[in-house]
Amino acid sequence: MKKNIYSFAEGARQGKELLGGKGANLAKMTSLQLPVPQGFTITTACCMAYLEDETFFTTQLKNDILKAVNELENMTGQSFTQPHDLLLVSVRSGAAFSMPGMMDTILNLGLNDERVKLFAQSTTIAFAYDCYRRLIQMFGDVVYSIPKEVFNQALEKNEQRLNKPTRDWSETEHQTLIKTYQTIYEDHHVDFPQDPVEQLFAAIQAVFKSWLNPRAHVYRELHQIPDSLGTAVNIQAMVFGNKGMQSGTGVIFTRNPATGKKELFGEFLINAQGEDVVAGIRTPLPIHELNAILPDAYEAINYYAEKLEQHYQDMQDIEFTIEQGSLYILQTRHGKRTAKAAVQIVLDFVNEGMISKEEAVLRISPATIEQLLHPVFEPETLKEATVLAEGLPASPGAATGTIVFTAEKAKELHKQGINVILVRQETSPEDIEGMIVSQAIVTSRGGMTSHAAVVARGMGTCCVAGCEELNVNEELKQITCDTIKLTEGDRLSVDGSSGRLYIGELPTVFEENNQALQQLLSWADSFAHLKVRANAETPEELNVAINFGATGIGLARTEHMFFGEERLLEMRRLILSDSDDDLTQTLDTLLRFQQNDFYQMLKTIQDKPMVIRLLDPPLHEFLPHNPNDIINLAKQLNHRPEQLTKKINQLQETNPMLGHRGCRLGITEPLIYQMQVTAIFNSVIELAKEGVIIQPEIMIPLISDKEELLEIKRFLSETIQQVFDSHNIPPIPYQLGTMIELPRACLIADTLAEDADFFSFGTNDLTQMTYGFSRDDIGKFINSYQEKKIMTIDPFQTLDQEGVGQLIKIAVTKARQTKPNLVIGVCGEVGGDPASIKFFHQLGISYVSCSAYRVPTARLAAGQAALK
Repeated sequence: MKKNIYSFAEGARQGKELLGGKGANLAKMTSLQLPVPQGFTITTACCMAYLEDETFFTTQLKNDILKAVNELENMTGQSFTQPHDLLLVSVRSGAAFSMPGMMDTILNLGLNDERVKLFAQSTTIAFAYDCYRRLIQMFGDVVYSIPKEVFNQALEKNEQRLNKPTRDWSETEHQTLIKTYQTIYEDHHVDFPQDPVEQLFAAIQAVFKSWLNPRAHVYRELHQIPDSLGTAVNIQAMVFGNKGMQSGTGVIFTRNPATGKKELFGEFLINAQGEDVVAGIRTPLPIHELNAILPDAYEAINYYAEKLEQHYQDMQDIEFTIEQGSLYILQTRHGKRTAKAAVQIVLDFVNEGMISKEEAVLRISPATIEQLLHPVFEPETLKEATVLAEGLPASPGAATGTIVFTAEKAKELHKQGINVILVRQETSPEDIEGMIVSQAIVTSRGGMTSHAAVVARGMGTCCVAGCEELNVNEELKQITCDTIKLTEGDRLSVDGSSGRLYIGELPTVFEENNQALQQLLSWADSFAHLKVRANAETPEELNVAINFGATGIGLARTEHMFFGEERLLEMRRLILSDSDDDLTQTLDTLLRFQQNDFYQMLKTIQDKPMVIRLLDPPLHEFLPHNPNDIINLAKQLNHRPEQLTKKINQLQETNPMLGHRGCRLGITEPLIYQMQVTAIFNSVIELAKEGVIIQPEIMIPLISDKEELLEIKRFLSETIQQVFDSHNIPPIPYQLGTMIELPRACLIADTLAEDADFFSFGTNDLTQMTYGFSRDDIGKFINSYQEKKIMTIDPFQTLDQEGVGQLIKIAVTKARQTKPNLVIGVCGEVGGDPASIKFFHQLGISYVSCSAYRVPTARLAAGQAALK
């Protein structure tokens, strides 16, 4: 028979899959003899059983819960139901993976109209009724979905009416507020239960159900957490941070979650409960100030923080409560951190001897690397920018967008393609969908451990919290700061690294020189078997790729070199030429353009390999289709518009992706390919004379038959030899390879390998040809397919391993049977995707090639693929 409940004292050997992360950590801390309030955990299995069939919450489970409560009473010497030595408990969710604020918590459970009076006798009236008020509000919100704001409004009205804070109210005045709160329940056609056991059962079921609430579902989807895990429920004896000026509550990180610096980082509130810190309602104090207020508690916090970090060998996020000078640890978990902090922390852990380099590489997710390459505002523009206000730099990055005040508006504008900045007094878990689509998040309240700050850091989203200079009026949809007023729809720029807000829109640039990241990636490179190249054509792109650590260029698309205004005109002149003289003259012009291009590219890349793909698209892509554009071109080329229109129509293709392009164009119009290789080798020879030795790799696209490859190799080899002869120098070594982007090419890879010097898979075309749909049109149906679970991934972003992947596997196997050491690359979009890289590593692919800004991610993924 499966065990439904584990006490903290007996759960240390169970994993987080059963007890949830919170429950497993509470059990572990108990075994380590930390000051943890006693309690027990109801397993995640119970949650899933209940969600599948609510009758699971039967007499057996209820009896198990009451037995656990009885044991807790014995351990604490308090009573949950009897009118003496009152035991109050918290009821908290706890999934296997941290989901801060996404599910539900209820504090102070066990109070009712009579027990609160007894509680007041043993404590104080203000304290007892403060706890009861919080219980009624949280219970109403979690169990009955009564908005918290309704209770807050009632509290504010009573404070205004009595004209004094709640700590100075009489017992009768507190009771009047409690009756008002209970009337709110009646307005919603429910009652607040007076029986503590009934409260407990209802709270547990509500926490189970919170696994299915919309914000939790959105969060799991964002962080790829399976829906099948469920949440545990932790029942824990209450300790009280709101018991006077010798009490308090706070959240600390054992390292700075924004920078990774080794320092105690966090915040606290005196005379408060834990929800006050994360909710952002009160602005907390920095943790180091606790040393002056409660030095013994501060010393104990430092000691336990160090002990927990050493035990878990990771930065910890610790919740604590101080009750009348005594410290209690309520929770520890691996702390959410920025990408910058994540990298710095693993490097420091290696230097401190806590973890190995291999473990450091495995700990950083590829998504973290993508976040780390966050934009910053252009320094020169920043000097002239107008600062609106300054808050806490809660999550780094720089973003500009349209101001919105609700999650719903953020989602609405995002669907229209508009970048948004979500501005709130403080965010709540209900805002998660709006936070996900926002470029940045700004709050006027809350600290570095508020909901907005923690969630933003976890998502890698720019955030400024606690910007108290801002007056945020969500009803009027405006923010004011001194005399400046901005309304919804105005543009705002947010610097999450400095905490500053700027009026208007500022341009951003990317930081490319991160020494900590380079150190981590160098370790990844040392473990990787798969090399990482980049797709690039311009010197600017090439320099970015090299700076990001690309080992070479896996794809230089020569068609991209013809789209400048002057070059496009010459390309059109070539395609539409009427005479051999026009053709020769235009080819000479294009040759000069290409030769300069290749010289600059090869000089930039130096001794690194670079694969140059010859012209691939059909010719009609270079031609205009708008009548006015055709008339203008006719004037430039001295042609009649109707004559030009007729020629353009003749070049139109019914299905361009399957038409006259790639090697087919090279065979029927060999002068273009001959011009390109002439330009390449003229550049190679010029560089050789300057002492830069290049061995070009030239790639022929869209080969489907060995005879195509042989024909193009024949006339290209002849042309290349003529170039060497014209310069009167001996041949320089070069390679002629092919792009594998057709299913037929995969199936005859063994015969193609006989005459190809290298292969490179063009997975974009190979995916199109295999599925039979265009990557340009997949957007019309991919969302619907994913919603219906017909297709769980976009195969142009992550390789389809079952279909396209098997074709690649066949091709690699066949090719290596012909040439065991054949260099085989991948240069499609999936070359930068971590899941695809893992698959390519398993196949023995030589290198992947991706866009320059994905190179760091691909390097990490290649190292992790080898280590795993």
